[in-house]
Amino acid sequence: MYPSTWKGRCTDLYSIGSVMRLRPGGYAGYKKAHDELWPELAEVIAGAGVSMVIYRHGDLLFVHGVAPTEGDWHSVRGQVVDRWMEWMTDFLETDETGKSVVLALEQAFSFGIFRP
Repeated sequence: MYPSTWKGRCTDLYSIGSVMRLRPGGYAGYKKAHDELWPELAEVIAGAGVSMVIYRHGDLLFVHGVAPTEGDWHSVRGQVVDRWMEWMTDFLETDETGKSVVLALEQAFSFGIFRP
């Protein structure tokens, strides 16, 4: 389930970065929601072997996620994920369709276990 390593390098790890913008006053609700992550959502994420961390800078949230494969990352789907993403629109900026704006980040540098 976890990436294999050779000389300190991951040989089969998918890594992704994205950024989102909080609505004004949205951080407290966003943080509380994540501090009390739904067990059924945690089960879906863990079942795909996904790990992630979210950093905040002002009204920006930076997500760094890893999974055994890109397919594993994209397998985090379903009704519970849809309900969670719908709830997150209370805290995150949305597009004209009402969905949270999540922008993929271009990798600018990698080192250590993340280098190709």
